[in-house]
Amino acid sequence: MANATLNQKSSFNSKGELQLPVSEFRSWISKEPKARFPPENGRYHLYVSYACPWAHRTLIVRALKGLESVVPVTVVHPVLNSAETWRFAAGCDDIQGENMRSDPLHPNFRHIRELYRLAEPGYIGRCSVPVLWDSGEETVVSNESSEIIRMLNREFGEFVNAEGDEIDLYPEELRPQIDQVNDWIKAGMAKTQAAYSTAVKMLFECLDRVEEHLTSTPGPYYFGSSVTEVDVRLYVTIIRFDTVYGHLFKANMKTIRHDYPHIHKWLRNLYWNHEAFRKTTNFEHIKKGYYRSMTFLNPEAIVPEGPIPDILPLTC
Repeated sequence: MANATLNQKSSFNSKGELQLPVSEFRSWISKEPKARFPPENGRYHLYVSYACPWAHRTLIVRALKGLESVVPVTVVHPVLNSAETWRFAAGCDDIQGENMRSDPLHPNFRHIRELYRLAEPGYIGRCSVPVLWDSGEETVVSNESSEIIRMLNREFGEFVNAEGDEIDLYPEELRPQIDQVNDWIKAGMAKTQAAYSTAVKMLFECLDRVEEHLTSTPGPYYFGSSVTEVDVRLYVTIIRFDTVYGHLFKANMKTIRHDYPHIHKWLRNLYWNHEAFRKTTNFEHIKKGYYRSMTFLNPEAIVPEGPIPDILPLTC
């Protein structure tokens, strides 16, 4: 169940199916000797949006591993501007959020694209978040969230706190199963009726499959007693589902809170019992980010009031 991009200029194929762009910066932070990007306290910086589900993944893992002081973060304004670019929130008073600010490393920068062009002069590709930035070499290490979360999970062992040290989101014994689940969790947007009908059917087949799996899971997490990256990757989609996807993307055959009791319980457990999930979830940013940015789907940029509440209590 991949997450729809906020970039309106994403390409669609001849069938009207969304074609997700490939991340262009794919270097790694590594503990290997003589690695170009070794793990260091304070060297790397994350640029994210609370609205973006891919960026949200990195915030959750950073918090789970206790790396907040090791890898600082800057949060951009959640609404794409008229040029469809992420912008820093200096002087912004229309929306608030922790770590929304000017770029602390480049105070004169106004947009994320300036980071990309500093890393690669003349760069004309997609300027997405998250961005994992190396302040030593002044370059982008990676803008691929699935790889950033694995770096945060395993390469900063000497800096994580005691609680984070006990968490391994990609344990050796579960890697085949994690990879398999990641492969089939897919969904996207569509621009034709036929593409939409196909995509929405696949989406709810995936949700049905997750629901069935969770009915027999002996624990609060996808694989039982330990949180893994599958929980992280699923969470950022499911937490946005009733709030955004069901309405904006017409994924309205069912809702999480009314039609998927086991997914709903799993979701509420992560949100209410784990600060790393709760404190990185900003519903205002999520709603305004999608409804005000995707004007090709929502021309009036009206942000709906509901659902109320954003998430139900742990017991309901």
